Amino acid sequence: MTTALAPRKTHTSEEYFALEAESEATGGIRREFRNGEIIEITGGTPIHSQLITSVNALLWLKLRGKGFSVFSSDLRLYIPAFEQYVYPDGMVIQNPVQLKEGSKDTVTNPILIVEVLSPATESYDRGAKFAAYRSLPTLQEYLLIDQARISVEHYRRQGNVEWIFRDYHALDDVVTLPSVNITFSLADIYGDIELEQDSNATRS
Repeated sequence: MTTALAPRKTHTSEEYFALEAESEATGGIRREFRNGEIIEITGGTPIHSQLITSVNALLWLKLRGKGFSVFSSDLRLYIPAFEQYVYPDGMVIQNPVQLKEGSKDTVTNPILIVEVLSPATESYDRGAKFAAYRSLPTLQEYLLIDQARISVEHYRRQGNVEWIFRDYHALDDVVTLPSVNITFSLADIYGDIELEQDSNATRS
């Protein structure tokens, strides 16, 4: 005997934006729109929040006055090829910022995207979400910051379809971001943060 699965409920983007408007008016939760699903964004751990703050502050300090804008996780990104609306943990946009037509709060042209990994989103950030990000013609680099150990994964676009991957695990490792012409060490991100599980980390 087999049991038929209930069909997945899908929504329109209009339904999604109606919920988003309601949340903005009441100071409620944010949601992402993926493949017709409306997905609530839950709060992260203190370490997750610290790492988001750390990497975005670092990017802002290094890019200040250089023609780039740095945004944190409260700004929505539209991915037209996948008809998705998401909230990356961090984004860098080369000015001018381009907004989705008819929108005042949804951007379309990041050059660099940052995600801080969590157990609930790690596979998504590496897989389906990265696949959607790669469809953005402006995107040149993608950073994944681990919250469980000292680890940064760096993906850089090479040509139209290839991406170069490097990973870093020591505090004195230096990451180079050609898209924005800056470098930083892992100590710049992790130096003041006490990780819960850092047995695999290399502290130099």
